Amino acid sequence: MIGFVRRALRGLAFACASLALLHSAHAGTYTQTRYPIVLVHGLFGFDSALGVDYFYGIPEALRRDGAKVYVAQVSAANSTEVRGEQLLAQVKNILALTGAQKVNLIGHSHGGPTTRYVAGVAPQLVASVTSVGGVNRGSRVADILRGVAPAGSVSESVANTAASALVTLINLVSGGSRLPQMPTAALDSLTTAGSAKFNQRFGAGVPTSGCGNGAELVNGVRYYSWTGTRTLTNVLDVSDAPLALMGVVFGEANDGLVSACSSRLGKHLGDYSQNHLDEVNQFLGLRDWFATDPVTVYRDHANRLKNLGL
Repeated sequence: MIGFVRRALRGLAFACASLALLHSAHAGTYTQTRYPIVLVHGLFGFDSALGVDYFYGIPEALRRDGAKVYVAQVSAANSTEVRGEQLLAQVKNILALTGAQKVNLIGHSHGGPTTRYVAGVAPQLVASVTSVGGVNRGSRVADILRGVAPAGSVSESVANTAASALVTLINLVSGGSRLPQMPTAALDSLTTAGSAKFNQRFGAGVPTSGCGNGAELVNGVRYYSWTGTRTLTNVLDVSDAPLALMGVVFGEANDGLVSACSSRLGKHLGDYSQNHLDEVNQFLGLRDWFATDPVTVYRDHANRLKNLGL
C-alpha cells in the first residue's frame, strides 16, 4: 500500500512538473510577434508619467510573453500630421535599434490616425496598424468644442490657454517638454471635417459604409480595430462620470469620446464593455470587472499578429 502511494505521488509530481514546463514554454511565446509592437498614445497622452504608463500594465504583459514593445511619445496635443512625423522618426529609430524590417503599430484615440499617417507615408516600414477607440472619422465631442470655440474667437483663446496649461503639466511629469504643442491643431484634426480631410489622403482601411469593415490589407499593411461601447463601467473610477456625460451627445453606441462606428478601421475585432480610458486599462486598472480584461485583449491581438507572421 505504501509503495502504491509513493508511486502515485511520484506520478503526480511528474505530471505537475510536465505541466509547469509546458506552461513555461507557452507563456514565453504567446505574444512573440515577428516585428516589434509600438504603442501610440492619444490626445493629452504620454508614454509614462510619474511612473504610471498611459497603457497601464499593457507593455509589461506583452513583453512577459515574448513581444518586443516600445511606447512612443508624440506631442500630447498637435495635428495628426505633426504627431505622425514624430512617430515616423521614432519608428525608424526602433528599426535601426532592433534590426527589424517593420513594426506593428497600435494607436489609441488620436493615436489611431497618427499610426495611419505613418502607414500612409511609409508602408514599407509597417506590418500592421491597429486602432483602439480611434478617431478615424471624427468625434462629436470635438465638433461641439469647435462649435462653441470657433477659430479666432475669445472662447477659443480661453480654451487654448486651458489646454496649453494641461499640456505643460503633462510634459512636466512625462519628460515631453521638447515636443511642440498646438491644442487647436489637435482639435481641428479630431473634428468630423478635419478627419474627412485627412482621410482623403490617408483613407486606407477606413470603411466606406457607416459601420462596416474596411479593407484589411492595403499596400502590404494589415488594418484592425476594436473599441469600447460603454461609458459607466466602474463606480470607483472618477473618470467614468465625465465620459458618461460626454457620451450623451452621440445618440449612438460610444465610449464617451468616440462613436463605435467612427472608430472602425480595417477588420473590426469587436466591441467591448469599456469606455475610452478603459481601452488602455485606465484609470489604474479600474474597469468593468465582469467584462474582458483590456490587457487580455491586447495579448490576444499580439497572438493574432504572431499567427499571421507579423
